[in-house]
Amino acid sequence: MTVLLDAILPLPVFGKGKVRDTYDLGDALLIVVTDRISAFDVVLPCGIPDKGAVLNQMAAFWFEKTAQLVPNHVIKTVNFLNDMKPYISNIDMLPDYLSGRSMVVKKAKVIPVECVVRGYLSGSAWEEYKKQGTISGVQQPEGLQESQELPQPLFTPTTKAQTGHDMPLTWKELEKQIGNKLANEVKEKSLAVYNYARGYARQRDIIIADTKFEFGIINGEVSLVDEVLTPDSSRFWDVRSYVIGRSQPSFDKQPVRDWLDKSGWNKQPPAPVLPDDVIQATARRYRKAYRLLTGRELQHVSG
Repeated sequence: MTVLLDAILPLPVFGKGKVRDTYDLGDALLIVVTDRISAFDVVLPCGIPDKGAVLNQMAAFWFEKTAQLVPNHVIKTVNFLNDMKPYISNIDMLPDYLSGRSMVVKKAKVIPVECVVRGYLSGSAWEEYKKQGTISGVQQPEGLQESQELPQPLFTPTTKAQTGHDMPLTWKELEKQIGNKLANEVKEKSLAVYNYARGYARQRDIIIADTKFEFGIINGEVSLVDEVLTPDSSRFWDVRSYVIGRSQPSFDKQPVRDWLDKSGWNKQPPAPVLPDDVIQATARRYRKAYRLLTGRELQHVSG
């Protein structure tokens, strides 16, 4: 199966990230989700089949589900090239691969923080807790174990780094950066969306351990932008294999991280090419997460 590593379109480029290529449509943007994959802040030279389709279609699913809680930037998901007719007069110049892996969105003034919500003790939060008994600098109860559900979900914002790692922000640092009113609003909205999604996912035997949101201002309203509740932005666990006291297998790119850790790579570019079995194992995880959470079959796209 072919993969899409770069979307090359006859449109003005608005920006390119680790996974998404964004094009300027004038009053709107076209976001194309490629099959690129990154690890340790480095984009790998190979892609993951169907990854872009999973991320785009899962984000579209959640944007629709949570629109009653928080407005978002979606104008239209591109399921067929004809969906682009209001924005581009000659759709014959567009590639077929846009279908299923892209969406048209409103332009927003992006709020420059990552809004992380943690419901379970894992990842960097677990590492901090082991050393200091805190999460994002806030003291926590004694005796918590790895992967344990927290007494209540925690809002733990970070910087939004253009390169390198995002860094934790204290509440005072967040207020200083974006102001008290906006800080409280993104916290409230982040927790509302997480709590809704967590309950929804749990009914489908999935634990959303943690996730991150991005917000922007659209027509004066704080709105969800970028992606939401995908395997790239969230830690999804299978309820049936969940055991407190150890790390959990996730529906994400963990096979990639594991292989890279064992490969001897120094985590500096260029990254090595992944073996096919790791690529396929990762693709299966992304597809399974989509199927379990949405109850839908993936709309396949060509690369």
